Amino acid sequence: MKIFLIISQLIFLLLCILWLPIWGLSFMSFDNGIALGNTLFVLTIGLYPIAVLTCSVIAWFLHVKMKLHRASILVNLVPMLWIVGFAMFILIF
Repeated sequence: MKIFLIISQLIFLLLCILWLPIWGLSFMSFDNGIALGNTLFVLTIGLYPIAVLTCSVIAWFLHVKMKLHRASILVNLVPMLWIVGFAMFILIF
């Protein structure tokens, strides 16, 4: 379980590096004006590193202190929702 947490968090760290240019480009959605959809789009992309950091801390706390290994894996996979959602957004549009 510990190996899975380490590997998945390293992958999330690499994706955070790739996230930065995507986050910068997301502000181009405001070119046609500010709307609720544009704001939610940029906010959703902007929350990814916060979700990675928060879920990593909670997952390690659950794994080490509380010995809840399955719960720590589930919490650690929450940032994957951003990756899957973004991939679906790209494929649909």
